[in-house]
Amino acid sequence: MAEIHEHDAMQCRACGREERASEGYPCADCGTFICLICVFRGVERCTPCQANRASEKPA
Repeated sequence: MAEIHEHDAMQCRACGREERASEGYPCADCGTFICLICVFRGVERCTPCQANRASEKPA
């Protein structure tokens, strides 16, 4: 019988760290995975969404 090797990890879209999928939160804009450490640091949006918000703000 074959062994099942599950991989329950996702890559954080803010820092790139791979963490368990259950230990994180979704991006406030698009819903992609943000790790718990980034959330503790105050990150609410993934890198692409944060860049979009910065480019949309008038100077």
